[in-house]
Amino acid sequence: MERRHFLTRITLGMSASVILPRLPLFSASPAEELYKIHPQNPEKKLGVALVGLGYYSTNQLAPALKETRNCYLAGIVSGTDEKTDTWKEKYNIPEKNIYNYENFDSIKDNPDIDIVYVVLPNAMHGEYTIRAAKAGKHVICEKPMEVTVEKCKEMIKVCKENNRLLSIGYRLHFEPHHQYMMESGQNKKFGRVRKIVGEHGFKIQDSVWRLDQELAGGGPLMDLGIYSIQGACYTLGEDPIAVTAKFGEITDKKKFKEVEQSISWQMEFPGGTVADCKTSYAEGLNLLRAEAEKGWFELSPAYSYGGIKGETSEGKMNLPNVNQQALQMDDFANCVLNNKQSKVSGEMGLRDVKIMMAIYEAARNGKRVKIV
Repeated sequence: MERRHFLTRITLGMSASVILPRLPLFSASPAEELYKIHPQNPEKKLGVALVGLGYYSTNQLAPALKETRNCYLAGIVSGTDEKTDTWKEKYNIPEKNIYNYENFDSIKDNPDIDIVYVVLPNAMHGEYTIRAAKAGKHVICEKPMEVTVEKCKEMIKVCKENNRLLSIGYRLHFEPHHQYMMESGQNKKFGRVRKIVGEHGFKIQDSVWRLDQELAGGGPLMDLGIYSIQGACYTLGEDPIAVTAKFGEITDKKKFKEVEQSISWQMEFPGGTVADCKTSYAEGLNLLRAEAEKGWFELSPAYSYGGIKGETSEGKMNLPNVNQQALQMDDFANCVLNNKQSKVSGEMGLRDVKIMMAIYEAARNGKRVKIV
């Protein structure tokens, strides 16, 4: 279908070898302590334009931009007049900072907007990231980065050619419980991690764009499974070297005529650790667990926007819940202000798409697939 026609009728929102740096292990200090790694620049707050005003932008990103210290909601891009009218009034957005998908490229002439956050269906991430970079804007792209490895590479190339920074919307890198998983796994707090379990799933509605192969690039793996991939990689500080996988049974052939209903896979890591993972659009799953030589540590629920809970073989994690999206966007604003690469970079997004493509290949042919 034509892009404009699709965007005017879309109603469901957007989800909405890299070795990770050692991160501070946060205790249950006040939430403002978390901003020590995101110091506010008193001289300039960067303007952010949200591209796509679906569920994730409406219910997570826009509210988070009221809490950010280094950036603010400066503009919007939408194909629906009713949405833009509502947002204009609610967030006091000037008319000159409101764009549609036809005049988007003219954003290059707007000094109010420093960062474009692409929150569109997966298969549109590449186009609008590239257009934003060519317009001279830094870019945050929602995950997954794109639906093909080739498109991811092009996004990175164009951003570099235009001297623009690119970040992927991996909010959990800024969440204290997940930082505990990173610190504990990478520093071997419980000894070497031998096994990781990652599971994420929910029951999806009928007739949403995520069930469209062309727009989504796949089913729950592209949407939810990427969290388990991420969790395993940053808990270990390693990238997987090979995968095996299997598609789950399809019990609703009408709903899942284009994408998988569920998929399970195993990732092999250089140090010998394995990660057993599963994702589904037909059942509730929400776990990240690491089993180590001297104990275990896990998050359940693990991937929610709030209410994440953690426990270890030594007791419960006593860590605060924070506004993940606010911290994520503030971190990128700091990267722009200080001209440094985001820790959730385009290269990381490319890595994850490579892994997902290998998982699909392994599920289709029933063989072990090396990740190259």
